Amino acid sequence: MNKATLIEKLAAAAAVSKRDAENMLDGLVKIIIDELKAEREVTITGFGTFLARKRHSRGGVNPQKPSERIQIPEVTVAKFKTGKTLKDALKGKL
Repeated sequence: MNKATLIEKLAAAAAVSKRDAENMLDGLVKIIIDELKAEREVTITGFGTFLARKRHSRGGVNPQKPSERIQIPEVTVAKFKTGKTLKDALKGKL
């Protein structure tokens, strides 16, 4: 499913216009990004939790020159931990 299809389904489910649904979706994404940038969690009960985690720096190998060692810097990455309702739905329990 792409963003346009998601907007159509959201508009139908919430009985709002596609424009309003797009604004809601864009607002949700912006809020989640802002919270993750501030290193805070966003929990949607039953669905899951969005987290920002640091991946520590580590040594690696340059793929273009396998004999050359490189240092991979520390980076912040987004993680998603599924909630119980979503897990149960995917297992077929709901």
